[in-house]
Amino acid sequence: MFDWNDLKYFLAVARHGSTIAAGKALGTSQSTVHRRLEELERRLGRALVTRQNTGYRLTEYGNTLLKYAERIEAAVDDFQRRATDVEQELKGVIRVTCPEPIVFRMTQSALIDRFHARYPKLRVEFITSDRYLDLSKGEVDVAFRSGDTDDELVGRKIADSIWAVYASHGYVERHGGPERIEDLSRHPLIGFDETLANHRAAKWLKEVAPGANMPVRNNSVLGLVSAVKSGVGLGPLPTALGDAEPDLVRVLGPIPELTRSWRLLAHPDIRRVPRIAAFFDFIVEERDSLKSILTGRGPGSPPPTCPETLLRGAR
Repeated sequence: MFDWNDLKYFLAVARHGSTIAAGKALGTSQSTVHRRLEELERRLGRALVTRQNTGYRLTEYGNTLLKYAERIEAAVDDFQRRATDVEQELKGVIRVTCPEPIVFRMTQSALIDRFHARYPKLRVEFITSDRYLDLSKGEVDVAFRSGDTDDELVGRKIADSIWAVYASHGYVERHGGPERIEDLSRHPLIGFDETLANHRAAKWLKEVAPGANMPVRNNSVLGLVSAVKSGVGLGPLPTALGDAEPDLVRVLGPIPELTRSWRLLAHPDIRRVPRIAAFFDFIVEERDSLKSILTGRGPGSPPPTCPETLLRGAR
């Protein structure tokens, strides 16, 4: 029988490609990684990796076992979360991930302060990343997300993620604005670069204005906001950001094809943990105030659309 602990050395080498990098990731020495990996192979009776000039590569046998080792790792992580979580007391940290612009809007509102006032032993910590953080691996506890989501996760719809097309006041004064979606191809457009080619806004622009000039491309929504504010062209933006910018004006939209649902999500293994359940219940209760944070509009507030007189004067 092999030592279960040796699986983490196998996983580290598989992910990092060398015993040196694996050792650094695990906080141990290269020799320890090498020795434990060899011991695992000895007990299994077959090689898991092969040594090459560029590092280590998994054998066919190693590739076959990799997914099972990852399942064991996930099960151990889940066990540790359950063992260390204080099931009966509402105390501890709730790690929340959501897009960076929404973090700023949420922390500037009184929403989180009201949660902390109700549950003084609980603390919300926001974690942002360029990639979707993995709730199943415990990287975060809760996520606010729009668009496509993992079917394994459970949650509640909070609001709609609404997008429209924006321009700077200066751009409209110089060039006018589009009256219809079909007019977009006659304007310089601002969109995402190839790293976000699968984003719904990128796909939509490619569909409605395939031959348009695109002088600026970005790899973040905040980058889109800055580029549109500079006046170099038009760009699709979430209304939560576009409506909040005094230098911007909405020239088209909302765009129905870009609308998705904002959801509060968690992994089913921790959804009913008291601290997580308390956060879910609070957010659902505060849904109306959260809508203005996620969509940029309070109840009854009109969108900042471009005045027709300004459009006519610019033509």
